[in-house]
Parts: sequence; structure tokens; C-alpha cells
Amino acid sequence: MQRRHFLSVFLGLATLLISPINAMAATWNKRAFEATKFSNAASDMAISNELPSKDIDINTPDRAENGAIVQVEINSRIPNTESIAIFVEHNPTTLIGHFTFSNGALPQLVMRIKMAETSDVKIVVKAGGQYFTAAKNVVVLENGCG
Repeated sequence: MQRRHFLSVFLGLATLLISPINAMAATWNKRAFEATKFSNAASDMAISNELPSKDIDINTPDRAENGAIVQVEINSRIPNTESIAIFVEHNPTTLIGHFTFSNGALPQLVMRIKMAETSDVKIVVKAGGQYFTAAKNVVVLENGCG
């Protein structure tokens, strides 16, 4: 009888621990991350009417020797930035990452991405219910998405 009691308590605790993981997975936008075109990914993320902005800093190399490792630094100077999405149009899947900021977190990112070929790195920032965008072209000398 003690074994059954132990198992029921253990399984109950395991379920409580896994619940937050399931909740986070539910917010993952699978369709957007699987989209092969920017327009489809943007539609799946409900992005519309993007306004060009000079308040989004994109620091990438102008020429990437190897598309397998391209460092990207992003800084949004737009007040009340809620999220930043990174797109590379000529990749097999265009949406590279989507990051949400809250409680005064600094909207800055540094990451390494893969690029299949020469393309724009497009950043879309959501702030105050509006979408702002900036892009920078990166010339890829050696394919990074094999």
C-alpha cells in the first residue's frame, strides 16, 4: 500500500513540475517558425503595417566568411519594446528567433545565427501595439545551412 501512495504522490509532483514547461511550449508559434517566406511567418505572428525605424541598431558583419556562424547584435531604442523577431529571408525557414521582454528588461540581443546565402537580416520590434522594422544586408561567402 505504501508503494501506491508513493507513486501517486510522485506522479502528482511530476505533473506539477512539467505544467510550466507545457505552458511555455503552448506559446511557441510552430507555424511561424516553419514558414519558408517572410510574409507567411509575419502573418502567423500577426505582424502588419511595419514602420521603418532608425531606433533599431543591427550590428552584423557586412561580409560573413562562413554562413554557419554569423554574429548578430540587436539593440532597440524604441520605448516600451515588447518583443524582437529576427528574420533571414533566404534561409530554409525565415524566422530565426522571437524574444519577449517585460518588466523593464533591456531590449538587447547578441546571438550567432546560420545564413544559407546572402540576404537581409530583418528585425521586427513590437512596441505599444505597433511594429517597427530595420534590415541589414549580409553577404555570405560560404553557405551555412547545408
